[in-house]
Amino acid sequence: MADFETMRTPQAGTRQAAIDEGLRAHMNKVYGLMSLAMLVTGAVAFGVGTNPALVAAIFGSGLKWVVMLAPLAIVFAFGAMINKMSTSTAQIVFFVYAALMGLSISFIFAAYTGISIAQTFLVTAISFAGLSLYGYTTKRNLSAMGSFLMMGLIGLIVASIVNIFLASSAMAFAISVIGVLIFAGLTAYDTQNIKNTYLQLAASDSEFMGKAAIIGALQLYLDFLNLFMFLLQFMGNRN
Repeated sequence: MADFETMRTPQAGTRQAAIDEGLRAHMNKVYGLMSLAMLVTGAVAFGVGTNPALVAAIFGSGLKWVVMLAPLAIVFAFGAMINKMSTSTAQIVFFVYAALMGLSISFIFAAYTGISIAQTFLVTAISFAGLSLYGYTTKRNLSAMGSFLMMGLIGLIVASIVNIFLASSAMAFAISVIGVLIFAGLTAYDTQNIKNTYLQLAASDSEFMGKAAIIGALQLYLDFLNLFMFLLQFMGNRN
C-alpha cells in the first residue's frame, strides 16, 4: 500500500503541475489578445477622434448609426459562426471588431479632454486588474452573481434606449453608476468562468482551446471597454 501511494502521488502532482502550467498559458493568451485588441481600439479611436473633419463627417451625419451599430452586428455574427471559423480567422475578426469599436467611440476625443480620458483609463485599468485577480483567485462560486448581473445588463440596455428619447441627465448618471457596478461584477465573473472553462475542457484539441481563448479575450475586452465608457461619463471633463 505504501509503495502504491509512493508511486501515485508523484504522478498526481505531475498532472496537477501540467494543468496549472496550461492554465497560466491559456490565461496569458486571453489577456494578451485582449490587450492587443485594446491597443487597436485605442489607436483607431485616437486617430479618428483627434481629426475634427473625420469626427464631423462621421458623427454629424447618419453615418454615425452605421458606425455605432456595425460592431454589434459583427459580435452577434462572430458568436454564431465562430465554430465554423479557423482559429486564425476568428482572431482576425476579433481585431476587425476592435477596430470598428475604436471608430464607434472615437467621439470621446472630441467630447472629453485628453487628460480626463487618460485618468479614467488608468482608473479602469487598476480596477479591472483587481477585479480580474479576484475572479481568478476566489474560491467562491460566482455563477449565481453572473445570472443576476446578466439580468441587470438587460435592464441597463433597456434603460439606455429609453433615455435616448427622454434625455434625462439624472437618469444618465444613474445608468452610468449602475453600469460601472454591473461591469465590475462581470469582470470578476467572466474571469472565473474563463478559468473554469479551461479546467473543464483542457483535454480538448488545441484548435478548440484557441477559439476558447479568443472568446474569453472578447468577454474581458467588452467588460473593460464598457467599464471605461461608464466611468468616463461621470469622471471625464468635457471639452
